[in-house]
Amino acid sequence: MNKTETIHQITFSPTGGTRRVSELLCKAMEAESNIIELCTKQENLSYPQVSADDLVIISMPVYAGRVPALAVERLKGIKANGAKCVIVAVYGNRAYEDALVEMQDVCTEMGFRVIAAVAAIAEHSICRMYGAGRPDTEDAKELASFGAAIIGKAKKELPFEPLVLPGNRPYKQGCVGPYTVAGDLCTECGICASECPTGAISLDNPKGNNHELCIGCMRCVKVCPAQTRGIGERLNMLVAHLKPLCSERKNNELFI
Repeated sequence: MNKTETIHQITFSPTGGTRRVSELLCKAMEAESNIIELCTKQENLSYPQVSADDLVIISMPVYAGRVPALAVERLKGIKANGAKCVIVAVYGNRAYEDALVEMQDVCTEMGFRVIAAVAAIAEHSICRMYGAGRPDTEDAKELASFGAAIIGKAKKELPFEPLVLPGNRPYKQGCVGPYTVAGDLCTECGICASECPTGAISLDNPKGNNHELCIGCMRCVKVCPAQTRGIGERLNMLVAHLKPLCSERKNNELFI
């Protein structure tokens, strides 16, 4: 990449894991880089000016084998201008199922040239014992090597063949929730309301949750200073359900 080219990191990262993966992936890429976070309040959204010579790294979390509809909706506010693109699906050590092919379709339809894809693991956003501490030191080294391989491909001025990625079309059915609730120790400080990307939590009633707006992203749980917000009794059931699916360490994958 020459000096005029820029790397745009576009992330939707409610609990921080997806953004961390993106940063580690880009660490070995010797080019100017900026980060745009789509998981924010609508009024705070900003979009980069993408040129055809730029490289765009688009990273999204996986929810039940799909990417969040809100993340896709907000991503579509960016003008691709034919730029090269890397798609990154970040999941909580269970499975990414149709997330990569969904991202590939969306980005291609937007006008991006998808030259590489990554499936990476971060700490599960709800059951945090699964994938705990990931991406870890081993992941950091591997993601850096992925980044080096990707930038090597990006430098080549050759036609890119469409990637063949794991996943199904049509995609699996998406899901909603689980919805968060405030515990007895809630101080009504309002931080969850100020950080909620959809406005599902009101400053007037921070203990509540508008299920029509909530996407179950767990940002409110992550930012709660009293650590009192969660999904209640459903957590134990979900932990037990996921145990046989999430206990074994999954590997990061690069498709290039």
